[in-house]
Amino acid sequence: MANLDIREAIKTAGIKYWQVAREYGITDGNFSKLLRTELPNDKKTKIFNIINQVKKEG
Repeated sequence: MANLDIREAIKTAGIKYWQVAREYGITDGNFSKLLRTELPNDKKTKIFNIINQVKKEG
């Protein structure tokens, strides 16, 4: 499975995929599709920043 680090970070943060997708600017379905293939580090960094932001807000 691709992007296990992102998936684990979302799970550990106790947030939902749709929350990350909304902040990323795409639908939750498209976010799930995005995670199917391993992402480059720049996109991962952006997603990890969003995860931290959503965790702090929630």
